[in-house]
Amino acid sequence: MAGQRLLEALTDRAPGAWRITVLAEEPRPAYDRVHLTSWFSGTTAADLSLWPAGFADEHGIDLRLGDPATAVDRTARTVTTRSGATVAYDALVLATGSRPFVPPVPGHDTPGCFVYRTIEDLQAIRDRAGHTRVGAVVGGGLLGLEAAGALREMGMETHVVEFAPRLMAVQVDDGGGAALRRRIEELGVVVHTGVGAQGVGSGADGTVDSLTLSDGRTLAVGMVVFSAGVRPRDELARACGLPVGERGGIVVDAACRTADPHIWAVGECARAADGRVYGLVAPAYAMAEAAARGITGGEGSFTGADLATKLKLLGVDVASFGDAHGTGDGALEVLYSNTREGVYKKLVVAPDGRLLGGVLVGDAAAYDLLRPLAAAGTPPATPPEQLVLPTPEGGPAGPVALPDEAVVCSCHNVSKGAVRAAVSEGGCADVAAVKRCTRAGTGCGSCVNMLTTIVRDELAAGGTPVSRGLCEHFAHTRAELFEIVRVKNVTTFSRLIDEHGTGGEGCDVCKPVVASILATLNPRLGNSVHILDGEQAALQDTNDHFLANLQRNGSYSVVPRVPGGEITPEGLITIGEIARDFGLYTKITGGQRIDLFGATVDQLPLIWRRLVDAGFESGHAYGKALRTVKSCVGQTWCRYGVQDSVALAIELELRYRGLRSPHKVKAAVSGCARECAEARSKDFGVIATSAGWNLYVGGNGGMTPRHADLLLTDADHATLLRTIDRFLMFYVRTADRLERTAPWIERMDGGLEHLRAVVVDDALGICDELDALMARHTETYEDEWRATLEDPERLRRFVSFANAPGTPDPTVRFLPERGQIRPALEHEAVAAG
Repeated sequence: MAGQRLLEALTDRAPGAWRITVLAEEPRPAYDRVHLTSWFSGTTAADLSLWPAGFADEHGIDLRLGDPATAVDRTARTVTTRSGATVAYDALVLATGSRPFVPPVPGHDTPGCFVYRTIEDLQAIRDRAGHTRVGAVVGGGLLGLEAAGALREMGMETHVVEFAPRLMAVQVDDGGGAALRRRIEELGVVVHTGVGAQGVGSGADGTVDSLTLSDGRTLAVGMVVFSAGVRPRDELARACGLPVGERGGIVVDAACRTADPHIWAVGECARAADGRVYGLVAPAYAMAEAAARGITGGEGSFTGADLATKLKLLGVDVASFGDAHGTGDGALEVLYSNTREGVYKKLVVAPDGRLLGGVLVGDAAAYDLLRPLAAAGTPPATPPEQLVLPTPEGGPAGPVALPDEAVVCSCHNVSKGAVRAAVSEGGCADVAAVKRCTRAGTGCGSCVNMLTTIVRDELAAGGTPVSRGLCEHFAHTRAELFEIVRVKNVTTFSRLIDEHGTGGEGCDVCKPVVASILATLNPRLGNSVHILDGEQAALQDTNDHFLANLQRNGSYSVVPRVPGGEITPEGLITIGEIARDFGLYTKITGGQRIDLFGATVDQLPLIWRRLVDAGFESGHAYGKALRTVKSCVGQTWCRYGVQDSVALAIELELRYRGLRSPHKVKAAVSGCARECAEARSKDFGVIATSAGWNLYVGGNGGMTPRHADLLLTDADHATLLRTIDRFLMFYVRTADRLERTAPWIERMDGGLEHLRAVVVDDALGICDELDALMARHTETYEDEWRATLEDPERLRRFVSFANAPGTPDPTVRFLPERGQIRPALEHEAVAAG
C-alpha cells in the first residue's frame, strides 16, 4: 500500500518525468490489506485492488509481478531480481513492508499452521477450514482478532491465545481490554490471556491436531493462525550495507532517505527519524508522500505520525488515540463504563484541561471528534466529562469544538481550517468538491462524516441554506437517524426520540421513517420485531397497519407475490377462486402479478389464509419496499434471448423481498438487448449480454420519468448480485424519506461516478457493512402475512367492529362515507327491517 501511494504521488507531482519499474513479490498489484478480512465475506481480489485500470499504461510503469528484488548493488546502482534480471536505477525506493512473526515453538511449521498477511494466506486458511471445525489464533492484537473473526465467520469454534494479560495490549488499557474480552466472549470466541503457545501437535495425517499452552493446557484444534506481530523486511538493506535499527527497520531521515542519497524507504520496512517503525496505513502514506517530494526535487518531511486507530473487531467498535495509557506527568482520567451494554470509555486529560488521549470500546462514535481534539493540544470547549457520557446535557459536542489547526483527515494530514478554506475561499460547494480539492476523506474514509458536518457548517456560516432536519421532532436527516439506530442498537421509536429528538409523540413524517429503519435494522441486531407488534404497529401508516393497500373507496387490495411473473396453473386457479368467493375485482398489473381489489379489513385474514396455504406470500404492495422484478421470457422461449432472464428475476425478487427502503423499489430483467422487460425504466434493471449482464440503476417512472444509468457491463452472476446488494443497502442507508433512487443519485455528490466508487470500488470502505446488512436481511426474512396468521394477538386488529369480532352481522350494509368504507357487494347486501 505504501508503494502504491508512492507511485500515485510521483505521477501526480511529475507526470512522465520518471521511467518507473515496480518489482513485486506477490502475483498481483497492490491491494488493500486494511480490509483484507472482507475477502472471506465475498470481496474479491479485484475488489481489494488499489491498482486503477490502465494505471500502468497511462504512466508508462513497468510492473513485474512475482519477480521480487533479491540484491542491490549500490555502487552500480542496479537491482537484481529473482528471475536474474538486472534493473538500473537513479532513485530506488524500498517498500518491502513487513513479515509476520512466527514464534519458534515446536511444530510451528506443521501443515495446518498459517500466517495472516496475503490473499494467498487467506485462501489457504479457507481451504483448511473445510477440513476442521476448531481453530486457534496465536495473538490477540489487531490482526489476531481480525483472524479470529474470519474463523468465526466460517463457522469454526475459535480460540484466541494472547501472551499479554489483556487483548489489544498496545491500544487499550485494562478496563478497555476487559470490556473487549466480554463482548468477544459473548460471541462464542474462547479467549486465553496471560499464556503463550508452547507447541503445536500433529495427528496421524501429519497435520495440526492440538496446541499446547504455556500453562500446560492442550487445546484440540485443527488449525493454528499465528498473528503475534510483524518484523520489518529489511534484508535487502542489510545485505547492501545500509544502516538498520537495533530491532530492525531501515534507518531513514525526515525525508525518508537512507544513508545512501539515491535510496529511500517507506512504510513498515522503514525506521523513521523518530526511531519508530510504523505499522499503520496513515503513516505509510505520509512517508510515501515525503519520499515522492524528495525524489522530485521538493522538500519532503516525515517526523512522526498519529497512531490513533479505529476498528470494528468481531463486530465490536474499538478505538484508541493519543496517550491512551496516561503515561504523561500529571495525567488524569475520565471514565465511563457500562458493563451491561459492553461500553467502556476513558479519556486522558492534562491538569490544564487538554485532552491527551483515550480508549473507546463498544461505542466509538465520538472518535472522529476526540482524536483531532487530542491532536490539537488545546483545552476543548466542552468539559471532558460530557465527551464520554452517552447523552450529555445540551447534546454532544460537534466539529465546532475543533480548532482550525485540528487534523480532520489523518491519512492526508488535512486540517479543519483547510476544509473550511476550501469552502469559503476555494468555492467548494459540497463534500465531493472538498475531497477533490484537499484529498480529505479519500483515504480510509473514517473522517467522511466529520468532513460532511464541517462543510455543511461552513456553507451555513456563509449564508448558504443547509436543510438537515427530518421534521420538527428530529434535527437529523433520515441517513443520520439510520446510523444512530444502527450504531446504538436502538429498537424502539420511543428510545430514539427520547435520546435524539424532541416532542415525545412524533408525527406522520418521522414515525413511518423510523418504522422503516427499524424494520431494516432490527433483524441485524438480533431483535426481529414484526411490523404489527407493540409500538411498531403504532408507527405504521394505514397501508402497513393492515398489510394491504387502502383504495379510494375505503376497501383494500390484496397483492400476492408472483416472482418474475412465473405462476402455476394451480396458483392461477386459487387466485381466481378467491376473487370469485369474495367478489373481488382482479387486475393484471404492469409488474406481472394479479391484484385483488375490494376486500374489507375483516376479510383480509380469510383471504390471506387461503393464499398462504396455497404457497403465496406477501407482495409488499403496501410498503416502501421492493415491489416486483419484472421479466421477459428469456432464452428459454424467446429466439432472441441470450440469458435466462426469468430465473434471474425470480432469484432477485426472492432475495430482496421484504427489504424496507425510503421509497418503493421496482426492478426488471431483460433477456436480450431488445429490452422487452423495460429494465431501464426501473430503480435497478438488468439486461442480458452474450458475456454476462449489464446493470442499470436509477431509472424511475412516475411524473418525471428517467432512464437508468449503466453501472456494470458484462458482469458475472456473483458480481452482479454483490453489486445490487450494495447498491440497495447504500440507498437504504443514505437516501432521504420518500426519495426514489433517481433523485437520490442526482443529489449525490459525484453522482453515478461516486456511486460506482462506493459500491464497486469500496472507496469509502463500507462494502463489508453493506454486505453484512444484506446478508442479515436475507437470513432473517419472514413473510409478514404468514407470521400474522399464526399470532392471535396480531389478528385482533382485523375486525370491522370492535364489539363484533366474529362472523359479520348479515343485517349490516356497508356504504361509502368520505372514502372510508367500500360500497356493499351484492352477496353481502340484505334488506334491513
